[in-house]
Amino acid sequence: MTETCGKLERGDGEWLAWRRVLGEGPTLVWLGGFRSDMAGTKAQALADWALANGRAYLRFDYLGHGESSGDFQAKGTITRWREDTLAVIDDLTEGPLVLIGSSMGGWIACLAAMARLDRVAAMALIAPAPDFTEKLMGPEIPEHGRADLAANGVWFRPSDYGDPYPITRQLLEDGARWSILGSEPVPIEVPVRILQGGEDPDVPWRHALELALALKGQDVVFSLIKDGDHRLSRPQDIERMLGVVSELAG
Repeated sequence: MTETCGKLERGDGEWLAWRRVLGEGPTLVWLGGFRSDMAGTKAQALADWALANGRAYLRFDYLGHGESSGDFQAKGTITRWREDTLAVIDDLTEGPLVLIGSSMGGWIACLAAMARLDRVAAMALIAPAPDFTEKLMGPEIPEHGRADLAANGVWFRPSDYGDPYPITRQLLEDGARWSILGSEPVPIEVPVRILQGGEDPDVPWRHALELALALKGQDVVFSLIKDGDHRLSRPQDIERMLGVVSELAG
């Protein structure tokens, strides 16, 4: 058994890079975080697990991420990344799915599940960040950042993980369209497992817990890893993730 790779054409000369393992059981689909990619530690660990256990697995990069084409600053929005996810699911998978979403990928996983209720069998979410553009990112923009957004439509946000990256007015305004945390339950009733670090500086554990409580389904388990950070990529964190995925994949 091997992992194959390819490109999914998305029109206008753009494409999404993907890697896939053909195997048994529901297809595991990796949904990465904001500015992350499918070559990260957790995504690779899942590929290794799928290859070792003969399980179906798909990972890909959104527009403007990793190996995929597209201008992150000009076209990167929640709308577009949701569409990318649905295109990959529709074109490259069959049968039931287990969505595994990290950070922003947790939000995208929820949006995809709501759009494909007949396909998604379960979800594993790692430091999920629903509504992060409005509830987490927006309130932290400093005064000079708001001035840049007003004048130029973009602010370059400093990052603990590398160079400053662009936050656009388009991203923030579009993200508000896809808010799921409000007065109504999130209409997802499949089993959901959430892993969240207690020392996460990017997604407070209370924010992830808010999602757990908002989900309509009752088969929801929220696990707080007290000393865990945002990435949850330590060996012990990877083991927890693989344990959850193994449970959900049956």
